[in-house]
Amino acid sequence: MVRIIIGAKSAASRAGKGGPSRSADSLSRSSSAAPPIAAQTADRAAAQVRQIAVDEAGEGQRLDNFLLRELKGAPKTLVYRIIRSGEVRVNKGRAAADTRLVLGDLVRVPPLRLAERSEAPAVPGREFPLLLEDEVLIAIDKPAGTAVHGGSGVSSGVIEQLRRARPQARFLELVHRLDRETSGILLIAKKRSALTALQDQFRQRETGKTYAALVIGAWPEALKVIDVALHKYLDAQGERRVRAVPQDHEDGRRSISLVRVVQRFAGFTLLDVTIKTGRTHQIRVHLQQAGHPIVGDDKYGDFALNHALARGETIPGCRFDHMFLHARRLAFDHPVSGQRMELEAPLPAECATLLSRLPALP
Repeated sequence: MVRIIIGAKSAASRAGKGGPSRSADSLSRSSSAAPPIAAQTADRAAAQVRQIAVDEAGEGQRLDNFLLRELKGAPKTLVYRIIRSGEVRVNKGRAAADTRLVLGDLVRVPPLRLAERSEAPAVPGREFPLLLEDEVLIAIDKPAGTAVHGGSGVSSGVIEQLRRARPQARFLELVHRLDRETSGILLIAKKRSALTALQDQFRQRETGKTYAALVIGAWPEALKVIDVALHKYLDAQGERRVRAVPQDHEDGRRSISLVRVVQRFAGFTLLDVTIKTGRTHQIRVHLQQAGHPIVGDDKYGDFALNHALARGETIPGCRFDHMFLHARRLAFDHPVSGQRMELEAPLPAECATLLSRLPALP
């Protein structure tokens, strides 16, 4: 087993003069008679049939998803229409939307004229602290407050910013996700084969995921296993929320968290939480329903205490304004070598500072 316990390193350490005049009427007739050369060239290019060879980035993708990626700006309705009509061909034969593409397949795309899209704000390129990088995989230490992808009011996240910072990369995809408020280890695949292999491990619960969480109050030493079903729903504002429900609840999903006390402080407890299931907000809700919410949790936490910590009132001279939940350890089998990997990410500086200011208990 390869065990990697390192501080993240910066990825940065890698009209002709004198010619005859023309009347406005003659200019108008000239422009209406023939479009500019650039427009003619664009029209001819748009009218050409494209033959796209499937590379590693497209290997294993469904045909519809492949086309949506290649035909940026094309409405989904148009993509599905040209597939159903047979205008799209794979190796000269008709194919369905859910056809899985193979490396080297030749995809015929008919001529399409797509409307010009308004310029969206450019995604800023950004590298993140690296824990590991090889030919198929990147492991970063994600900062708290950064979304893993754009959407739901967030213009861009880790994956969009990383793609922008690495325009030469042919394939970059998230292997799994972390909440925006959670810091720690995040895996990104550089090849589709690595993506599918790692995601299979996550689905089969063959990965070891441990989080550091600082909770309010004295955690009971005897409470080491939380086996409580969770139900996901939307609140009145349309925000995603999760609540604990009985095991026999028709919409509940069984969820298991293992808890170990790491250190006790006056009024707080530092925990290691290893999850056996990967439900949305699992750790946050499990700890909250046990009566010990995570420090700084803005959805399930103690809001009055959170505000006091953010203003520096709880611990003089120390302000803490985000959630203390850090994905500190991740174990998995390398998708190429099969070797067992174990990554660890140190606590963020602000979390370590907070702990150093809390009175420790024996």
